[in-house]
Order: sequence, then structure tokens, then C-alpha cells
Amino acid sequence: MSKGPGLFSDIGKKAKDLLTKDYNSDQKFTVSTYSDAGVALTSTAVKKGGLSTGDIVTQYKYKNTVVDVKVDTESNISTTFTINEIVPSTKTIASFKVPEYNSGKLEVQYFHDHATFTTAIALNQSPAIDFSATIGTPTIAFGAEGGYDTTSGNFTKYTAGISVNKPDQSASIILGDKGDSIRASYVHFLDVLKRTATVGEITRKFSTNENTFTVGGSYAIDLLTVVKAKLNNHGKLGALLQHEVIPKSLLTISGEIDTKALDKNPRFGVAIALKP
Repeated sequence: MSKGPGLFSDIGKKAKDLLTKDYNSDQKFTVSTYSDAGVALTSTAVKKGGLSTGDIVTQYKYKNTVVDVKVDTESNISTTFTINEIVPSTKTIASFKVPEYNSGKLEVQYFHDHATFTTAIALNQSPAIDFSATIGTPTIAFGAEGGYDTTSGNFTKYTAGISVNKPDQSASIILGDKGDSIRASYVHFLDVLKRTATVGEITRKFSTNENTFTVGGSYAIDLLTVVKAKLNNHGKLGALLQHEVIPKSLLTISGEIDTKALDKNPRFGVAIALKP
């Protein structure tokens, strides 16, 4: 694959990951095992309130092909095929779910040194089509995405964005919700490994004149432990602690509290991911 500007979904992703990734208010337990034959097996159990769910994911890698099969506690079976380089500089992804036979989807991604394109189409009688394009370089990129409903003949979404990236910082602006919202974010990394960072994000929704400003960051206490925190202008405070208990096995404890609510009962979550 080329070292071009990346996909449109990569615009603003660094800030989004710092502010959302690994934050949760559930109890989650994950165990992963790997074999030399290219097979990976991951089991996940989640308890949210009084409801418990789980799934088992099997992944098989062979040459340029990856097959993922997921079975959950509601008897749904999801299968995804990912094939690299069917045509040079492309990635093809096909997915479907049983018993939801109309959930099939085919996506093709094309990578070039100065542009990337994606097209995804639902595999049913009235397919929805999603598409995106990004032009530029790894340093600066401009992109747009859209969605089209072939049944109604209407666009379901259209979004545009720009990102500027340097080794120690990243900034982005995204105009979304069919032009009804704008989000600007900035991330500054404070170490070479990019485990300590600060982030700021402001979002404005034009139809409601609502602004949301969020600041956060991560700090690597040592090579095995990271703490993260975030706070927005609506008073929602979140924090987490993540520790690598053994190589590739993580314990994550996170919590969130609404400091402006009358009932300030905090919500806590625990996630354990074991990868022997």
C-alpha cells in the first residue's frame, strides 16, 4: 500500500481516540489466543447494568486474506473477508450477517501516493452507497464523504474535512451533519512514543447554537501504565487507568461523573484484556 494521505476516516481520529478510546462504564472481560497457523480466537463478555452479553471472534490469516467470524449470545453470525491487493493498491472488504440476510456489504478501498478513495455498497434490493475521497500527503490532507439512498434518491450524509499532521502534533476541522455541525481538534504529543499527549476539541451545532468544548490528555506513568482524563464545558468528567499486567494483557479501570448533575453518582467500568 502507498504512503499517501490516509482514508477520510483518519481525519480527526487521533483526537477522537484520545477522548473516547477505552472509556467505558461497563464490566468487560476479553481473552485472546493465537496460533502459529495464523488463527486468533478472542472471547468477550460484557455486563452492562443487569444485562450480560458475549461473543467469540475467530480470525484466520492466509497470505493477503483475513477472515473474521463472530458469533454472539443472540445467535448472530457475522463474517468479514478482507483481501489486500486483488488489484494493486486496493483493499476489498466483504461482510454479511446471519440471519440478517440483507446486511451484506461490499467495500473497496484504493490507495495512491496522493489520494485515497473508498466505495461501499449494501448488498440488497435497495442498496445504500457510501463513498469518500481524500487528496494530499501524510502531512496535509483534504477529504469528503457522502452517502446516497438509491430508494429515495436522497443523500443521507455529506461531510468534508481537512487535517494537518506533524510528528508531534495533529490538527483537523470537520464539517459534518450535512453542514449543520463543525468540529475542530488539536493534539500535541509530548514524548517520542506518543503515549503522553494533550488534546482539545470544540464542536458547534448550528441548528441549536450549542457549543461543546472538551479538553483531555494522557500521561504515561511508566512503560506499563497510562492514565487519561477528559472534561467538557457541560461538566462531564472522565478518567481511566490502564496497566499492562503481563505482556499484551491490559487492565483498564475507567469512570465518568456529571459534575453539574444533582445526582452525582459516578459510573465506573472495568475492562480486562488477556492476550497470552
